[in-house]
Formats: sequence, C-alpha cells, structure tokens
Amino acid sequence: MKTASLIFLAGSLIALPALAQERVWRCGNEYTNNATIAQQKGCKIMEGGNVTVVQGTRASGGGSASSSSSGGSSAARSPAGSPRVEGVDQRARDGEARSVLEAELKKAEARQAELQKEYNNGEPEKQGSEGRNYQKYLDRVAEMKAELARNESDIAGIRREIARLPAKQQPQ
Repeated sequence: MKTASLIFLAGSLIALPALAQERVWRCGNEYTNNATIAQQKGCKIMEGGNVTVVQGTRASGGGSASSSSSGGSSAARSPAGSPRVEGVDQRARDGEARSVLEAELKKAEARQAELQKEYNNGEPEKQGSEGRNYQKYLDRVAEMKAELARNESDIAGIRREIARLPAKQQPQ
C-alpha cells in the first residue's frame, strides 16, 4: 500500500510542472514558447513570473494579408469604414485649412511684434511698484521673454502645418 501511494504522489508531482507555464522566450517584440525557433532567432528566456501576451492589431502600413488583398494603397492610408472623399472636396478642405492656418499665422505674427515692442530688447518700462521692487521687474521681464519664445514656437508650428498642406492650386 505504501508503494502505491508513493507512486501516486510521485506521479502527481511530475504532473504539477505541466500545469505551470512553459518556458517563454522573448525575440525583440515577439514572444515564443518554441525552443527551436528561440534558438534560431537568438531569443532570451523570460524569467520571473507568468507572461501574458495580448495580440494587437497590425499597423495600417504593416502589409498584412487582409489589407493587401482588400485592394489598393488607399485602404492602407485611410481608416477602415471611412468615407472616400472626392478630389474636389479634398482640395476645398485643404484650401479651408490653409486659410485658417494663414489667419492664425497673421494673428501670431502680430502678437509677436506687439510682444517684442513691449519687451524693448529686454528693458521694458517699469510699472508701478517695480521701481521699488526690482525683483518684481526681473520676474516680469523673464515672463515676457518666455512668452516671446512660446509665441515664436507657435509661429514655427503653424508654418510647419502650412508646409504639410498640398501646394495651392492656381486658378485655371
């Protein structure tokens, strides 16, 4: 009887590792539990706990079989289910976007000129109690300098956005 229970106990201890997770290797951003593939790719074994891998969706430019067989390069550029925009409509949208961005650029450039005039090359006129409290004046000058830098950054960003738009179509 003792022999039978020892064999049963030994058999159950052998079965326990089968319930545990298999070895998992990491190959860059991919994971595998196949030792031969891991050796071929030079993968590193993962240690220290269970690994859960959730399959995500492929990037639109990933070249998966479903997007390449669904026809054409336009499927890779636009999200699934989005309506197709005709060329005339797209040019109208681009023109509208350009006019909005150009208006924003004019406002930002006007604001920049105003800020530079007020900043007066780092020596703006003192206001109120700043004559007695020099640190207050220095703080205001530092704020003005930071605002000039932010506005200049905004102008550069607007110009980049305008440059991304298709070239303006000349009337024919």
